[in-house]
Amino acid sequence: MEILDCTLRDGGYYTQWDFSQTLLLPYFAAMEALPVTMVEIGYRNHPGSGYYGRHYYTPVSLMQQARELMPSKQLALMLDEKSCPPDTLHLLLESCKGLVDMFRIAVAPNRLENALLMAEVIKSFNFKVGINLMYASTLTPDAPALNLISRMDGLVDALSLVDSYGAIYPDQLTALVKACLSKTQIPLGFHGHNNIELAFANCLAAIQAGCTIIDATVTGMGRGAGNLKTELLLTHVNKYNHIPVNFDVLSNVVNEFEKLRETYGWGTNLPYMVSGINSLPQKDVMDWVSKRYYSVQSIVRALHSQKDGHLERGKYPEFKPDTHCNRALIVGGGPSVKEHIDAVLTLVHRNPDVCIIHASAKNAQWFSGVSNRQYYCLVGNEGHRLEQAFQTLGNWQGDCILPPYPRKMGTFIPAAAQNRTFELPPPDNHLINRDSHTSLAIQTAMALHVNEVYIIGYDGYSGNVMGNLEQDLVAENNTLFRYAAEHFNTFKALTATRYNIEDQASVYQFTL
Repeated sequence: MEILDCTLRDGGYYTQWDFSQTLLLPYFAAMEALPVTMVEIGYRNHPGSGYYGRHYYTPVSLMQQARELMPSKQLALMLDEKSCPPDTLHLLLESCKGLVDMFRIAVAPNRLENALLMAEVIKSFNFKVGINLMYASTLTPDAPALNLISRMDGLVDALSLVDSYGAIYPDQLTALVKACLSKTQIPLGFHGHNNIELAFANCLAAIQAGCTIIDATVTGMGRGAGNLKTELLLTHVNKYNHIPVNFDVLSNVVNEFEKLRETYGWGTNLPYMVSGINSLPQKDVMDWVSKRYYSVQSIVRALHSQKDGHLERGKYPEFKPDTHCNRALIVGGGPSVKEHIDAVLTLVHRNPDVCIIHASAKNAQWFSGVSNRQYYCLVGNEGHRLEQAFQTLGNWQGDCILPPYPRKMGTFIPAAAQNRTFELPPPDNHLINRDSHTSLAIQTAMALHVNEVYIIGYDGYSGNVMGNLEQDLVAENNTLFRYAAEHFNTFKALTATRYNIEDQASVYQFTL
C-alpha cells in the first residue's frame, strides 16, 4: 500500500495556499523520514483573480525546494479540470520537467472525458497521470462515468475515488471499488473526507476492497471537515503492516500543525455532518463556519433548504416604505451602546425624526419604549435573539428586514414579526455580502432614502483578539463603510470605533 500525503494542497483551502517556511521545513523533513510514498505539494494553476498563495501556483522554486528536501519521495501536483483546458496545459507543464513525478486531475464524474484528454497531454510530457474522480458518494456501481474507466489502461497511472462530501459509507465504497477494479488494471486509490467521521473506516474498507493508494493529511487538515489523518494511517500500518514509523518525527510535525489548527479550526462539526450526510457542497459551509458569525442552527437550516432544492422557503413583501427618513441611527452589537445608552436615548428622544436601524439585535432591549421608527435586520439566527429581546421590549413595535430573496442562509422569523417582515430587493450596487448585518443595515437606510447616517456600537477589535474571523469581518465592514461614506451626505460614528471611519463625532454632543 502507498500513502500519499496531500496536506499542502488540501490544507491550503484554509490558508489560501500559504504556508510559512517555519512550517514547511519540519513538514518536508518529516515526510522524508516517514513511510510516505508521494507528497502532493500544491496546485498548478493559470493566473486568476483574487489572492492565492505559493501552493496554489507552485512556482519552480517551491518544486526545487521540495525536491531537495525530500529526495526519496515522489512529488505530485494537482490540476483542476475545470480551469485547465488541454490546449493550455503546456504552459503549466513545461517548467515542471525533472521536478515533479505526477500530475493528478480533479474532475467531476460528468466531465471525466475532458480529464482523459488532459491525461494524453500530460503523458506526452512524460509525467505520471492520476485521476481524482470526485463526488464518490453520488456514484453507484453502474454510474455512466465508470464506463470510461476501461479507457484509462495505458494512459492513467492511478485512479482515486474522492469522497468530496465526506458522505460515503464503507459498504457503498466497497461496491464502488469492486466495480472500478472490474473495469481496469490500474492502481486504485481513495481520498476521504471526515464530515461524518468515517474517513478512517472508509480507508480500511477501501484497502480491504483492493485500493492500494490512500490519501491523507497531517492532523486531517483539509477542505471543510478535513481528511483522513496521516498520523492515524501511519499508526495503523505500523501495527498491522509492521511498517517502521519514527513516532518522534511524526509527533513533531503533528504538533506544528496543531498550532495552525488553533487558528483555523478544521475538523467536523454539526454543519459539516449535515452537509456531508446530504452530499452538499462544502464551500458555503466552510465560509459560514470559519469566517462568518452565523449560528449552527442557521447553518443547518440553510443546508436543509439546499437539500430540498431551494435556498429558503418563504418570500416576504418587498420593503417599500411609504415614508422616507432623512436621518438614521444604525446600531451595531458592540458593548459601547450599553455604556453610553443614556446619551443615545437622549439623542433619539430629542430627535423623533431619526429612525433606528438595528444591524444586530444584541442591543435592541435598550430601545424599549422609544417612539422613533425602528427596523431590525435579520440574518440567519438573529431572529432568535430578537425574540428573546421581545420579553424585555414589552409592547414591541418595528419592522423586520430580510436580505433579498433567495437567501442562502436560513432565516428565522419570530412569530410576532411575521406580519411586519419585509425583504429588500436585489442590490444594484457592489456591497460585498448582501447577507451581512452591516450590508443589510446600509441597504435599509438606502431604501428609506436617508441622507444622514450615524452609527453606534461598531467598536471594532483590539489587536490581541484579532483572529482570522475578526480580521475578515473588519475588512468587510471597512469596505461597506467606505461605500456608505460615498453614498450618504453624512456618515459619522458617534461612539468610539477602531474601524476606518474618517468622520467621527460624539454622541454626547447631542446631550447639551
